[in-house]
Amino acid sequence: MSRSLTVGVQLPEVEYEARWPELRDMTIAAEDVGFDSVWTGDHLLYKNAGAPAAGPWESWSLLAALAAVTTRIQLGPLVASTSFHSPTMLAKKAATVDEISEGRLILGLGAGWNKADYQALGVPFDHRASRFIEAFTIIRTLLQEGEIDFDGTYYQIRDCEILPRPRPGGPPLMIGSIGSRILEATLPHVELWNTWHAWYGNSATGLKELVKKIDDACREVGRDPNSVAKTATALIALDGATGRGHPRPSVPRSQPLIAHSGSVNELAETLHSLSATGVTSLQLVLDPITRESIVAMGEVLAALDAIPPIPGSSS
Repeated sequence: MSRSLTVGVQLPEVEYEARWPELRDMTIAAEDVGFDSVWTGDHLLYKNAGAPAAGPWESWSLLAALAAVTTRIQLGPLVASTSFHSPTMLAKKAATVDEISEGRLILGLGAGWNKADYQALGVPFDHRASRFIEAFTIIRTLLQEGEIDFDGTYYQIRDCEILPRPRPGGPPLMIGSIGSRILEATLPHVELWNTWHAWYGNSATGLKELVKKIDDACREVGRDPNSVAKTATALIALDGATGRGHPRPSVPRSQPLIAHSGSVNELAETLHSLSATGVTSLQLVLDPITRESIVAMGEVLAALDAIPPIPGSSS
């Protein structure tokens, strides 16, 4: 029986200092136990009051390495910030990782939010939506058409080409935003939309309401809502959970969908129920995030596979 929605997992970012062998083994385990995708954060540095500075590994180098040691699972940044990448080089990196993975990249894009990244990199923190809209145009045009000549307020690109050419149409684009200006600019062009769990309260009710808003936003720009896949992160607490949240203090901590005592079947049913909200894919934020927790989720995925689709769902 086909799965009611696809399920991915976010790798550790700054929860602890995960070295390459751990990240490699987690990803291989995720592929082995039936996950559909793995995701990495795209940041340089976190600096929050009262906490030591922390940073993850560079996302695109990591994605390239993970692409080379896997064969089936999809990969992507959750999400890549256009603000502190050259849009032409971001398109080039995406095309290269897509080539290494033989077409398994999903290119998640966002406008960025973490001021410490910008300060450390020496890039502007202002006008992020306006800068994003221009960068998005450059990235999607290069990946879809292979070349661009662009004269904007923030970017001037002259006679640029991507060679070798990406696969026809380029990797699928996913927007991670709920901002009205960014949605208006991207929904006519993306294949997927994504929400962080705190944006909808990590609840089926909140997710259904948010998906409806995105469907309405699609209609406003002349896009069939069914042609944009809805995806969402979901926070899951397992045995040994320590309260994994968002590294941005102003983002409220979500209550996990399932507490420590949840059974395999209970968690599978909970994940399955989210397909009735209109989402077709989840990226699980596991607490704790270890190889052991990923392997334990294999039983949940097997139980999810055995549940019939919800009539009228997006699956």
